[in-house]
Amino acid sequence: MAKRILTGDRPTGPLHLGHYVGSLQNRVRLQHEYDTYLLIADLQALTDNFEHPEHLNENVLQVAMDYLAVGIDPDKVKIVVQSMVPELAELTIYFMNLVTVATLERNPTVKEEIRQHRFGRAVPVGFWSYPISQASDIAIFKAELVPVGEDQLPMIEQTREIVRRFNSLYSEVLVEPKALLGAVARLPGTDGGAKMSKSLGNCVYLSDPPETVRKRVMSMYTDPTRIHPTDPGHVEGNPVFAYHDAFNDDRAEVEELKERYRAGRVGDVEVKQRLCAALERFLAPIRERRAHHLSNPVRVREIVLEGTRQGRAVAQATMAEVRAAMKLDYKFG
Repeated sequence: MAKRILTGDRPTGPLHLGHYVGSLQNRVRLQHEYDTYLLIADLQALTDNFEHPEHLNENVLQVAMDYLAVGIDPDKVKIVVQSMVPELAELTIYFMNLVTVATLERNPTVKEEIRQHRFGRAVPVGFWSYPISQASDIAIFKAELVPVGEDQLPMIEQTREIVRRFNSLYSEVLVEPKALLGAVARLPGTDGGAKMSKSLGNCVYLSDPPETVRKRVMSMYTDPTRIHPTDPGHVEGNPVFAYHDAFNDDRAEVEELKERYRAGRVGDVEVKQRLCAALERFLAPIRERRAHHLSNPVRVREIVLEGTRQGRAVAQATMAEVRAAMKLDYKFG
């Protein structure tokens, strides 16, 4: 049996270039080698949308379309909706007894997201516990490999700790997963921030039309120490060149631009224009595939329902083992 991948996204909006280099690229690359499950984590998205849960209905379908648009093959990959697999909630409750509040408080990913959401002390319990829910997602599918961005590494390590504790206390039922980082550890935001994030509004989305991409690229931060186009510029740490490295398929052009930029022989406008062209080459086929699936939403729903059916069967089999290991498989009568 092929080894298994489990990864996914919270349906809080469309997916962006950061998602692609962080995880989607690896999912597409490995889908024919691994038994792959992609989880649309709508229950975890409720931590941001509990006041307006109706927003998730459309977002679930949009995320599924983004998966198909980047090249996910529905004949190979199972797309699963988290809330339609109730066994995940059951395992989350069991896992809650294996994690301390102090451990959750130390999680750097959670701490950063709390800061971004400006929760202060009013952090919803659901938000605190979503790393445990994420551990349940991975463990219930017995995933050996989890393609993630760099910011998710603490989550995977927390999952590994929970799995080790479960296996030690009860029985060797669950699998300790390994993280697989994308080709680009962390894609900066268009504002020069350390991370592209929906909540910060510094993203280029996979579904953005050409004029929107151009507007975002032309407003991107570059080298703050460079005043004139003839000034020698810094390539390292320059967001525009980070995007060139990630998405420009003309490697000779990228190296030539870097050489000219360092020597003060090319301006920011030309470098950004070349990036616009490179992103258009990358995004045009994605938009085309997305338009195809957008024209047939019934088929997309069928793909999601079938993937969820297969995913739930795996979850049910794992939970039978979990309950037996915990002596919770009551047999009355």
